[in-house]
Amino acid sequence: MFVYAKQYDVIVIGAGHAGVEASLAAARMGCQTLLLTINADAIGQMSCNPAIGGLAKGHLVREIDALGGEMGIATDMTALQFRMLNTKRGPSVWAPRAQCDKKAYQFRLKWVCESEPNLDVKQGQVASILHKDGVAFGVQTTLDVKYLGKTIVITTGTFLRGLMHIGSNQQSGGRSGDAAAMGLSNSLKELGLELGRLKTGTPPRLLRKSIDFSKTETQLGDEPVSYFSFWKDDLFHMEQSHVPAPALGLSGGKYPPGSIFDRINGQLPCHITYTTKQTAEIIRQNLHKSPMYSGQIEGVGPRYCPSIEDKIVKFADKERHQIFLEPEGIGTDEFYVNGFSTSLPFEVQVELVRTIIGCENAEILRPAYAVEYDFVFPTQLFPTLETKACANLFLGGQINGTSGYEEAAAQGLMAGINAARKSKGLDLIILGRNQAYIGVLIDDLVTKGTAEPYRMFTSRAEYRLLLRQDNADLRLCQIGKDVGLLPKRKYDIFSAKKTAVENELSRLYKTYYNSDLLAKVLSRPEMNYHSLPNRAEGLSDEVIQQIEIAVKYAGYVERQEIEVARNKNLEDKKIPLTFDYSTVPSLRLEARQKFAKIRPSTIGQAARISGVSPADISILLVWLKRAGDTKLKSIAAIDNCGDCGSQAEPDELPS
Repeated sequence: MFVYAKQYDVIVIGAGHAGVEASLAAARMGCQTLLLTINADAIGQMSCNPAIGGLAKGHLVREIDALGGEMGIATDMTALQFRMLNTKRGPSVWAPRAQCDKKAYQFRLKWVCESEPNLDVKQGQVASILHKDGVAFGVQTTLDVKYLGKTIVITTGTFLRGLMHIGSNQQSGGRSGDAAAMGLSNSLKELGLELGRLKTGTPPRLLRKSIDFSKTETQLGDEPVSYFSFWKDDLFHMEQSHVPAPALGLSGGKYPPGSIFDRINGQLPCHITYTTKQTAEIIRQNLHKSPMYSGQIEGVGPRYCPSIEDKIVKFADKERHQIFLEPEGIGTDEFYVNGFSTSLPFEVQVELVRTIIGCENAEILRPAYAVEYDFVFPTQLFPTLETKACANLFLGGQINGTSGYEEAAAQGLMAGINAARKSKGLDLIILGRNQAYIGVLIDDLVTKGTAEPYRMFTSRAEYRLLLRQDNADLRLCQIGKDVGLLPKRKYDIFSAKKTAVENELSRLYKTYYNSDLLAKVLSRPEMNYHSLPNRAEGLSDEVIQQIEIAVKYAGYVERQEIEVARNKNLEDKKIPLTFDYSTVPSLRLEARQKFAKIRPSTIGQAARISGVSPADISILLVWLKRAGDTKLKSIAAIDNCGDCGSQAEPDELPS
């Protein structure tokens, strides 16, 4: 057994989207950080669709960026196409989405991690968590190497006992071409964590030259580009030592130097096509060969990203299903068949693909497959993403039951922040449901749990008008600065923007044009800021956008802010971690059992637990008050006792 000499503040297991954000966050907050990965060539790899963002997911990416994370910048520099979705609806559901060059994205994140001060990247497979008396203190690899650390973050994605399926064929692995992590699941069980089994899948990849794009509808990107990063100007002045000099500045300054857009001087198109009646017929004839329908797969699949088999079975009345043909990079001719995930046998896949319009002669370069893997039921976590079973152990990403790169990265970022703060003895950070989609995501997981891959939607957020993708910086940059993750230079740029918005809004609500306030004039449906009389000159597009939304949606925003304030009282009422729910005789058995299992940290969280009624909350409030009054009286009695030989500390008194 070899014990590595260097001791770390934070050790991160797994270098996918969650692991990258966790390790970078910890390192940038000044912690000596170790990132362990099974394959150092696969850091930040896009195992499925090489795309970032989309409905609600784009909100998460902008929040990651506002806090000081990396995903938005990596996407901006490696995107093949950018689009803003849902622009025909209100701004709360506008959603940026980018198609990325999968290898450029992966290699950029590898370079960023390798060059980050305070971060060591090492290849190795973790076999077990080192722990004593319910506290984690390191990891042991399959090579019998021990790495010691103050805190551990597990971000293993689909690799825990990963098993891939193509028809009846099964192969061990967390992703095609990469080995599964076979021992770590048992180590987690030894810690007392309960594990379940989930399933996800990916579609086939086709060769460009075998597709007839003349039969498809071309989908172009948006210009100007709606970048993810709030610090767009920084993209034009980034270090690019990993990019060959001849590949810099090819767009003449239109796009960030060294970005994929810059290298090809534009955006690549995607293509829309459809399945046919023949597609459905072949699937129905071969449904018994699908591992999902034959019973071969144990794990529960994603409800909101169904396989093509599920679509045909569950939507039998639909004659066709929309398919997107999306490029995977400028250095490959692979095309991703979005909407065509399957685990049917390869010979059936060949036949199926050729029923898609434009793909009659298509050649499959990589077959589709399903992968099932272990996950930890997330109600076993605190809202800080630290496990209840073992102190100093944090989980982030698909191991918590989520699907998607963005959900993983968001959890990884928060797990990394909190692991870093825990290693320094600082209070941990919890984002509220009124502060961020990240807060909604984590609260849903730890409070309600999930038995199927969880995907973020705008409909999951009750305050979505306040949680727009355009104002993530206004909501979260201060937190990013306070935790030491957002650099001062970026914070200063944000502060200048915030001041400009506030000053102009103040002026609009004080200045009249004829008999109306300028704010009232701007609130008219047909009016925009550029047409506004007596407008201020020189404001940036980002500032103008915030002003227009603030004025035009003022009534709706105010109503949501009132609702937040009304619920704040419940969110502020803390529940002691040691509170004994068995002492509350009036509680229903179901409520008592769920409170004891989930151990909510606030009354607000307790009220969101499935199966808990308003009456349960009322009873809990009464007994918490009684417990508090009893504790105060006991403390007062101790303070008034002049001759006591020994005194119990207040935190030793019964709750």
